[in-house]
Amino acid sequence: MGRTVDLDDLVGASEIAERLDASDHRVVHQWHQRYEDFPEPVLTLKRAMLWLWPEVEQWAATYGYPKSRRKRKRDT
Repeated sequence: MGRTVDLDDLVGASEIAERLDASDHRVVHQWHQRYEDFPEPVLTLKRAMLWLWPEVEQWAATYGYPKSRRKRKRDT
C-alpha cells in the first residue's frame, strides 16, 4: 500500500525556498544534492519534485534555517 500524505503538506522547491528565506528554488535543489539527510521527494515529476513540509521543516531546524528568523508561521 502507498504512503498516505496530507495534500496541504506538499511543497515544491519554490515554496520551500520562500518558507526558509532562501534566495530561490535552485538553492533547494542544491541542498537536495549536497546533503545526504535532506528529505527525499515524495513525488518526482518530469519538471518538479514535491516534498512533505514537516520533513523539510525538521531538516531545516537541524541546520538553523531560516537563517534570518528562528521561527516562521506556516503560510496558510
